[in-house]
Amino acid sequence: MTFRPSAQASGPARRRVATGAAAAILSLAVAFGGGMTSPAGAAEPATLTGIILGVGANESQRTVTWYSSADTAQKLQVAPTAELADGEFPAGAATFDAIGAANIATSGGFNRHATITGLKEHTQYSYRVGTEGNWSSAYAFKTQDFEGDYDFLFYGDPQIGSSGDLAKDQAGWQDTVDVSLAANPNAELLVSGGDQVETANNESQWNSFLAPDQLRQYPWAATIGNHDVGGKAYEQHFSTPNTDRSAPLYSNGNPASNTSGGDYWYIYKDVLFIDLNSNSYATSQGGGGDAAHLAYVTDVINKHGAEAKWKVLTYHHAIYSPADHAKDSDNKVRRVDFPTTFSKLGVDLVLQGHDHSYSRSYLIKNGEKADPAEQPGASDVYAGPGGVLYVTGNSASGSKYYDITKPDSSGTSGAGNGADPLNPDSYWYNSVQNQEHVRTYVKVQVRNDKLVVENVRSGTCAAPNAQVEKGSWCNNTPEGQPVGSLVDKVTVHPYHGDSQDLQVNVPNAAPGEFGWTIDGYNGLVDLGTAEETNGTHFEARGKINPILVSDSRRSLAPWSISANVSDFKDAGKTFSGSYLGWTPRVLVNGAGSKAGVSVASGYDDQGKGLSVSRSLGSAEQGHARGTAKLGADLGLKIPDSVEKGGYRATLTITALSS
Repeated sequence: MTFRPSAQASGPARRRVATGAAAAILSLAVAFGGGMTSPAGAAEPATLTGIILGVGANESQRTVTWYSSADTAQKLQVAPTAELADGEFPAGAATFDAIGAANIATSGGFNRHATITGLKEHTQYSYRVGTEGNWSSAYAFKTQDFEGDYDFLFYGDPQIGSSGDLAKDQAGWQDTVDVSLAANPNAELLVSGGDQVETANNESQWNSFLAPDQLRQYPWAATIGNHDVGGKAYEQHFSTPNTDRSAPLYSNGNPASNTSGGDYWYIYKDVLFIDLNSNSYATSQGGGGDAAHLAYVTDVINKHGAEAKWKVLTYHHAIYSPADHAKDSDNKVRRVDFPTTFSKLGVDLVLQGHDHSYSRSYLIKNGEKADPAEQPGASDVYAGPGGVLYVTGNSASGSKYYDITKPDSSGTSGAGNGADPLNPDSYWYNSVQNQEHVRTYVKVQVRNDKLVVENVRSGTCAAPNAQVEKGSWCNNTPEGQPVGSLVDKVTVHPYHGDSQDLQVNVPNAAPGEFGWTIDGYNGLVDLGTAEETNGTHFEARGKINPILVSDSRRSLAPWSISANVSDFKDAGKTFSGSYLGWTPRVLVNGAGSKAGVSVASGYDDQGKGLSVSRSLGSAEQGHARGTAKLGADLGLKIPDSVEKGGYRATLTITALSS
């Protein structure tokens, strides 16, 4: 829900609200509204190339990285596009000092980067790099709402140069970028699966990768692939936020060597993204191996997981994929090392590259199918505690495809590559496998209580499609499978319990017992859009997920169901649960049920609202046996001083009976 600021209010913009519950989840999407030192006497103006917009530490930041032919002090200049006059930046344009160093000899020149901070939402910005009298061309990007739903796009290995024809690879890559952003102009992030180029330090390949102008308009979240890691060009071209470049996160254990490495993280609108250098996986290489990555992921999630509603990991080497790399020994190692920790940490989605084919796993828990009965190609999956979805991206450029390979008899869990009992032509871990030799990209829709993952065709058998143009087979009918059509789509519904959004451990009522449970799927309850009222506060309404109460005891003893709500939190922002009130209702009579009394929002009576335990329903001694369904209408009133944000709280349900 989107908060719109009051015409009478001043101060920060208002934010969305979401509520989680222990027995019922309440989602209130409420809308309230160091620089380089310049050598003396610099001569020729620097030539500025390779400009790319990168992701920042959060939605209010962006990074910009570029190459310079000269070792001069340079800046990044930014202003709202509306403030430019005839293309000229205003005198008050923000400037950020650039830092950097000399490139390696094969790259030549120098690299620079700077971070834009303090961006405002719903604004188009223009930026340029360089210095007075020697600025680059100006480029533009736009920000959107800093809260709520959004889409991001994930691209499997462009690997520019791998077909042997640089121009064809660039054309395919450019076309996928064009097609994907024409279809999704409001996508907010472009996420890499790694292998931007074929040869780590080949700057001609890097220039072709950087050719799409959209890479200066949408933030690119880079990932190190095995074809990127063997040189410093990756680190020269990309500046990433919160990056740990310590020795254990480099495959050879030496950050000073001519290799790239490091892990990084950022939070973008309620998603915690963590990006790993999967080229470092064994201590025998010299680095810290998989254990170092798991320690990093654990530390980041322990420190920052509560600041986000979703956790998404990205790394290059797909551990669950269908093609040439599915049986690689290094990926089998990761397939044993990674999944249990990811499940325990509550990771929702893992995005991978490397295998140049598309796959979507079953939900995987601790290295096994979370639910052996999950059907191949299911359109909706329910994560349960510890269920993680793994997605492998196909080629985004058409420079190289890998064909799907066959399962073997090595087992159906852990490192095994055995057949899926439900679909013997597929690996046990893959719900969907696809290879048509056509370019694709992955679209991820981040929503309040679901992730929607789509694999979308960005090409057909026709050019630009380098490997097919060079004689490879292609299985695609443009009439039936045109550009923009879906290869696969799945909606991931999160688990709301076991120390995630909600804690719900409620058994089904057994015969002769008293018990309660949630009626149906325990999803977030959207309280709709908060409306400004009287210029003083915002209001939102909704209903809890109904509670089924069953009492088959012969004692006919009294019972009661009560609940209280925690404070609402969004990262460091909070407001009191006392602002939530309710009106309990008996939806289905039975078991002697009577609704509890209405409780006003503390905003109305300066009371405690639902911040203290309140009765949802009860029955007296001697009531009839049976089943009842209890519900409640929720009423939230929030002062207009509450900061804008996506807030959640926990509604704890308590049952008492003699």
